[in-house]
Amino acid sequence: MMDEQLGSFTELIPSLPEELALECLTRLHYSAHRVSSMVCKRWRHLLHSKDFYYHRKKTGFTHRSACLVQALPVQSGSKPTAQPRYGISLFDPVTGIWDRVDPVPRYTNGLPLFCQVSSTEGKLVVMGGWDPSSWEPVRDVFVYEFTTRRWTQCVDMPSTRSFFAVGAVEGKVLVAGGHDESKNALSTTWVFDVKKNEWTELTRMSEERDECEGVVSGSEFWVVSGYETETQGMFKSSAEVYDFGSGEWRWVENAWRVSRCPRSCVGVVGGKNETSVICWADLDPAVQVGACGLDLGDRTLVTGSAYQGAPHGFFLLDKKQGQTGKLVKINVPDEFSGFVQSGCFVEI
Repeated sequence: MMDEQLGSFTELIPSLPEELALECLTRLHYSAHRVSSMVCKRWRHLLHSKDFYYHRKKTGFTHRSACLVQALPVQSGSKPTAQPRYGISLFDPVTGIWDRVDPVPRYTNGLPLFCQVSSTEGKLVVMGGWDPSSWEPVRDVFVYEFTTRRWTQCVDMPSTRSFFAVGAVEGKVLVAGGHDESKNALSTTWVFDVKKNEWTELTRMSEERDECEGVVSGSEFWVVSGYETETQGMFKSSAEVYDFGSGEWRWVENAWRVSRCPRSCVGVVGGKNETSVICWADLDPAVQVGACGLDLGDRTLVTGSAYQGAPHGFFLLDKKQGQTGKLVKINVPDEFSGFVQSGCFVEI
């Protein structure tokens, strides 16, 4: 497929066969794509293409990192405030290097509170949340391209919703549940096509689910727990699962076996027809408060505290060991040791 679509890219590099030239460009680090795309139109078209991304992914030349919505350190000389500011931290699990993603242009002093993040095809998507100044819900959607290090503001979310589930796969981001401006729980579901910059409404879930959590497992989007308008705070044990292939929902009873909010602490293990849901907060007493787990492929990054007010800990879990594996603590620079609200895995 890749070879067919690159038929017009003859002489990507003069005097080199096309296949060899493609492999040379495939091995470029993503941070070099911005400059490389200025070499010529052919390179720009190739480096920005969806097929090239999947070719790099198939051949193992993508860069895997964790993006964390994390409390920022208090600026020197600033007065402490009741509400912390949040930014996006980038963690490389291979090198152990931490970095900070450039602020969203509209929110240079901190991300919208409780915004949702997801990643697809090497891009980071930030949407929704509350304006950090007015605490009013926003419908903003921003996409960050790591290869150009630029944010793009996209079309707004179709309606205002807070505390919704989110999941992404193959260039599309799904949102489900949450509540509207009047605190009414929602069952509606929409999908955002990043490339087309457009929203499409999908079939509704069978029930309202406010403060639910979304996770993607293979070709399925799991919307776990949540509660209805009339039963606020009473979290369901069930989940609803959307199949990307059939476009249909199915009900899973007793998926969430703990009586607590599922936000950021839901993990899935297994595969199709064998998937089960776990709670990261139950994995170890060291992360039982404010737990957040991020799937990094062969490992999971788990953060949390032992008790309210305790220092935030960062741990890696080898997925081969399963849920009974031991958390291995990692050292984190002081400026990246703040509370992690949520996050996502990004393959750049």
